[in-house]
Amino acid sequence: MSKPVSFYSEGVKLAGDLFLPADLAARERRAGIVLCHGYTGVRTLYLPDNARVLNAAGYVVLSFDYKGWGDSEGPRSRLAPYSRVADVQAALSFLAAQPEVDPDRLGIYGTSYGGATVVWVAAIDPRVQCVVSVVGIGHGARWMRSVRRPDEYADLLGRAAADRTRRALEGSSEFVERGEILLPDRQSAVLAEAARRNNPGAVNRIPLEYIDDTLGFNPEWVVDKIAPRPILFITTDDDRLVPPAESDSLFARAGEPKKLVVLKGCGHYEVYAGEPFRQVMDATTAWYAEHLPAR
Repeated sequence: MSKPVSFYSEGVKLAGDLFLPADLAARERRAGIVLCHGYTGVRTLYLPDNARVLNAAGYVVLSFDYKGWGDSEGPRSRLAPYSRVADVQAALSFLAAQPEVDPDRLGIYGTSYGGATVVWVAAIDPRVQCVVSVVGIGHGARWMRSVRRPDEYADLLGRAAADRTRRALEGSSEFVERGEILLPDRQSAVLAEAARRNNPGAVNRIPLEYIDDTLGFNPEWVVDKIAPRPILFITTDDDRLVPPAESDSLFARAGEPKKLVVLKGCGHYEVYAGEPFRQVMDATTAWYAEHLPAR
C-alpha cells in the first residue's frame, strides 16, 4: 500500500510516496528505508519496484523526488549533489517521524548517481544504520573521464568552463540534451529510452552545470566515515555507463562491515528488471535482514 506524502528540505516542498507493508499491525513500528533515484531519475521510475520488494520483506519505504525533479518544487532539472544530500536527510527526518517507523532503525538505498548520494549521506548522518549502493559513482571526474575519448573529455571541460562564466555573468546555465552529459553506451541508451518513454516526469534536457556538479562530487572521499555501520555495494561486470571500477574503489576505501556483489553478464540499466533485478533485491534484502531487521 502506498500513499502520497510531502515534506520540506531547505524550505522547499518535496513530493514523495510512503509504502507500508500489508501485514503492518496497529501501533507496530518497523525499520524504514529511504530510496534515492539516480542522475536524471524521478521517484516513479524504477523505485516502485524496489519498494514493493522491500515492503514484502517487512520494511516501511519512502521514495521522493529531489528539489526540481518530478513533482517536487524548486529550480528545475538541476543536479546539485550537496542539495540532494540535504534532501535525503530531510527524507530521513520525515520517515523517522511516521508512527509506523522506528526512528532508531533507518536505512538508505541508492541506485546509479543515487548510489553516490547515499554514501555521502551515511558518512555525515549517524541516523543511517545500513546502506545499499547499487551501480554507484565513487569519483565524479574519474567516472566522466573513463567513459570518454581524450578529445571528448577535453571538449567537455571546455564547455564546462564556458558555462561557468555564463552562469556568473548571466545567471543561468545552457540546457543541452541529456545524452551529451550522461554519455550512454548503446545498451544503456536503448533501455533508458524505453523506460522513460511513457513517464511524464522523465527529463531529456539538462543544464551544462551538471558537469561541474559531477566533477566536484566524490563520495569515495568520505566512504570510510560510515564504518562501523554496514554498507553493501552492488555492481555489474559489464556496466559501460558507470564502470564497475567505481564500486570497486568505494568498496576498497570503506570500512567493515562491507560487501561487494558483482552481477555477471549484464549492464547498467539491466539491474532494474528481470533476473538482474531479482539478484539485486535478493542481495539487498539479505543485507538489510542481517544488519537492519524489519521487525
